[in-house]
Amino acid sequence: MTPPGSRRAKRSLGQNFLVDPNLQRKIVEALGAGPGDEVLEVGPGRGALTRHLAGRVGRLVLVELDDALAAELGAAYGDRADVEVVHGDVLRVRLCDHVRDTSRLRVVGNIPYNITTPILFRLLERPRPAEIVLMVQDEVAERIVAEPGTKAYGALAVGVQTVARAERLFGVGRNAFRPTPRVDSAVVRLQPLRPEPLAEAEEARLRLLVRAAFQWRRKQIGKILRGHPDLLIPPGPADEILARLGVGASERPERLAPETFVSLARRLTVA
Repeated sequence: MTPPGSRRAKRSLGQNFLVDPNLQRKIVEALGAGPGDEVLEVGPGRGALTRHLAGRVGRLVLVELDDALAAELGAAYGDRADVEVVHGDVLRVRLCDHVRDTSRLRVVGNIPYNITTPILFRLLERPRPAEIVLMVQDEVAERIVAEPGTKAYGALAVGVQTVARAERLFGVGRNAFRPTPRVDSAVVRLQPLRPEPLAEAEEARLRLLVRAAFQWRRKQIGKILRGHPDLLIPPGPADEILARLGVGASERPERLAPETFVSLARRLTVA
């Protein structure tokens, strides 16, 4: 068999392999998983993190899209009862078919930068895991943890922070990868909120609200509620909802905290 390290990265899959063993161990330590934990690794690639997880955690599920790498992972770990190799796309695989208890699951991965946001929100779908530790582009990490009123604050920050606590753990320089990417990276930790702050219907309304708000981010929130085609709240109810929440109708979306969007979604669901 061709050794995993000799495989060339595929640009079409956004592959950049983490080759620094100290950083590999640091990411696994950040996950904090032990013998009683089930772990899902997204895009294990050549097994940079896998080799530090297998035998350390109770059960390990590897989801790899690349045909050759999935085959190599199967050859290396397929005979282990505590490791399952899933050859597939994490955006399409039904995770509940491969894990025992999603609510206790821990997720880790160095995910492709070209599809970071879809993977992020796929992992944050209900039922949500207990913890997610991901390597992402540094700029994306900044946007995930951004605070209201900052330049990086937007739909990504609100979408994540309304359902999870988000923390930037540490940066990773581009020279830790092969091939070397053009950008630096960072590791983030997401801990989904327990209990869920919103019911499913309210979450659906929240997604509409956040998308509408940041499509029209230069407009005032009152005008967005009343005028955006996805919302179209009548002027009277829109102003009443904002007044009850203590939100000025002239405020702009980038000034509103994630908690305010949650409160708005609750009100709009029954409006």
